[in-house]
Amino acid sequence: MDRKQHSRRLFKSGAAALLSLTCSHQASAGGIMLYEVGQEGAGLANAGAAVLASDPSVLMNNPAGISRLEGTQVNASGQLVIGHIKFAADASSDFDGNNGGNALKYLPGASFFISHQIDDRSSIGFGMYGNFGLAVKYDDDWAGRYFTQQAAVIGLSFEPVYSYKVDDKLSLGIGPRIMYGYYRTQAAVDNNVLGLGGGRSDGQLEYQDTDIGIGLNMGLLYQLNERVDLGLAYTSKVELEFEDRPSFDNINNPLLDAALQTANIRSLELGMQVPQTLLLSSSYRLDPQWTLLGTLGWQDWSEFGDIGVEVEAAGGSVTTGVDRRYKDTWHASLGAQYQATRQLRWNMGIAYDSTMVDDADRTVDNPAAAAWRFAGGLNYALDDNTDLHLAYTLVWLGDMDVSQSKSRSGDSLNGSYDRSALHILGGGAVWRF
Repeated sequence: MDRKQHSRRLFKSGAAALLSLTCSHQASAGGIMLYEVGQEGAGLANAGAAVLASDPSVLMNNPAGISRLEGTQVNASGQLVIGHIKFAADASSDFDGNNGGNALKYLPGASFFISHQIDDRSSIGFGMYGNFGLAVKYDDDWAGRYFTQQAAVIGLSFEPVYSYKVDDKLSLGIGPRIMYGYYRTQAAVDNNVLGLGGGRSDGQLEYQDTDIGIGLNMGLLYQLNERVDLGLAYTSKVELEFEDRPSFDNINNPLLDAALQTANIRSLELGMQVPQTLLLSSSYRLDPQWTLLGTLGWQDWSEFGDIGVEVEAAGGSVTTGVDRRYKDTWHASLGAQYQATRQLRWNMGIAYDSTMVDDADRTVDNPAAAAWRFAGGLNYALDDNTDLHLAYTLVWLGDMDVSQSKSRSGDSLNGSYDRSALHILGGGAVWRF
């Protein structure tokens, strides 16, 4: 067994401060992948995402879509996620402390897209956006502080694409997806363990690192007839490898300190796989005013589920490599666009996303659940070359029960997140040259 394997084996046998490096804000398909990055399509709840080629932001979902755009076009947008993710412990919990407050108060983001028509067949584009990301922050002294206090996972994607129009009906698109990943987490360490008396203040554990991963986006766009468009897009997984030495502060329990020293945690490697996805969309033009849109999607969250860390001190050992038992998710959405006037277009949509985790496996670092989306928005043409767009999405998660236990002591944190929801506001502009 080499040193790396030995370290991982050692990390899988221990008991005292639990830390998970997968935080959450569920603005996604039961996981942590955003559909909404401020673009006009956010008002459709992702309906028609792989066929909606009204501006360069289509390249995020289907790079073939930029073949429909003339000249040079630019889209700059922003969004704000406002959460209501509040935990309430029940009487059976074994940990003291408060309920942690609102775990997701807000999370801002921005995006930029540009496309350029080279000739009648070829187009190029570039996108910079953050559709993979989450953040959670509880009060430092909350009841679940030994599981997590705060964490952030941010993925910023840079995507150059090329699209080729095979004929008047079929277009193909492809491009690399270069992701810059940032990972940070923090949890309290219980100094009152290993047989020593109570009254000791908590210690602190922190871990952070950055990495760059590369994947591939590809898609096709096909005009079945004058009324119907079909889009199919695939995004490969992106592997991120975080490697850093965890930082421990205020470890004033000598037995716990000795256990951590014995573990010799000089470098902790955590591999994360941003999931591969498959997207099928269609649009149907009823008349010059109404267009109906739909999308079916799949995301491979079962591969992401091995990420996680437990650092537990007991018998001089430390644990890492927690399997969160995540599973693949499915998405279905329906939407409609109404061209009210030459300048004003209304968008509306509804969607359902299955959950990435069963009720029995839900944890406070990622209180995920099945989600309903209700979205609406508008696009207003100031002139032939400038559009403004606004969108709002309600992501309803409902009530989520949690029962999470320490692997060695068996102490449990029990409670629920009631009436959980996210409010996503977005807007921006499109310029054509």
